[in-house]
Amino acid sequence: MKPFEPSGEKDITRAISTAFAKEFQEHTENDVIIVGGGPSGLMAGKELAEKGVKVLIIESNNYLGGGFWLGGYLMNKVTVRTPAQEILDELDVPYEDAGKNISVADGPHACSKLIAAACDAGVKVLNMTRFEDVVLREENRVGGVVINWTPVEALPREITCVDPVGIEAKTVIDATGHDAEVVRKMEERKLIETVGYGGMWVERSEDLVVEHTGLAHPGLIVTGMAVSTTYGLPRMGPTFGAMLLSGKRAAEVAYEELQKSG
Repeated sequence: MKPFEPSGEKDITRAISTAFAKEFQEHTENDVIIVGGGPSGLMAGKELAEKGVKVLIIESNNYLGGGFWLGGYLMNKVTVRTPAQEILDELDVPYEDAGKNISVADGPHACSKLIAAACDAGVKVLNMTRFEDVVLREENRVGGVVINWTPVEALPREITCVDPVGIEAKTVIDATGHDAEVVRKMEERKLIETVGYGGMWVERSEDLVVEHTGLAHPGLIVTGMAVSTTYGLPRMGPTFGAMLLSGKRAAEVAYEELQKSG
């Protein structure tokens, strides 16, 4: 094995900071910003980027995938109900038939494949970055998001005056799960009225989530469990087919909106 070629600490730091700054500047303006890097957000990003759309995912954690890593009750097997196993086929994720129209896969494997597919398609990601507010344009159309570093929340109150920054997008997708953070911010501004998600009912919830995925307000699309919170739909529990299919649907709606805007 050959020895490593010479390079020092300064060279590594310079490489990181230069690459990050370049990418950050490029993504102050985007076609689509997706808030939330769970399964629906990743799926929407992958589908859009494959069409040549400039996509940025904002994720408050230091990892991607949300609950897709863990499955249910800290048992890292994920289930999808027919016909969502077709998405696992697309991602080349191995799975087993568990009966009752259920397919089961390893969470880390499925999640890693989805993350890789999104990144391979060209999606860019800002980790440890929390959504703070919306950018609003004429007639209260959503035109971007206001962001800050996640660790800012942990600072003592007397030094928390760290101003956020704004980045623009033609369309924003709320993929923040049950919290529906973007939608909730719009509700604070009395631009959207939410209902809150209902009790668990898997068979009803999955179809309804996919069906209601779409525009919640000009410039704002909801996907995944943010849909349940917005429209008062039942929660679905630890199965992920609707998350993936909702992400696909969100991408279709976003692409249609981009085509309209030229």
